[in-house]
Amino acid sequence: MLTPRNIFEPVAPGAAGEIFIPLLERAGFRLEQIVSHGQASRPGFWYDQDGDEWVLLARGEAVLEFEHECIELKDGDHLLIPAHAKHRVKSCSQDAVWLALHVPA
Repeated sequence: MLTPRNIFEPVAPGAAGEIFIPLLERAGFRLEQIVSHGQASRPGFWYDQDGDEWVLLARGEAVLEFEHECIELKDGDHLLIPAHAKHRVKSCSQDAVWLALHVPA
């Protein structure tokens, strides 16, 4: 039976930290939901991924920091992050809900 799920429903009540939920995985790509509660990348940490990543901030506010710029995101904003574009989450709101699609470069 097919059962719809809402990405805004609470997940793992009481869980501490960011929650990563795989939504769909196939050869060559992965779609995940990320529920953040104000988490930011630790100081000095940078993502440097082999594949492209498309992110949608479905709810909340966030700032993604790249080597030479910061990009502010709000509800509904999306961005394609090319492979090896070093980036980090500088800040995000307590209610942030993301969708992230990881694909080969």
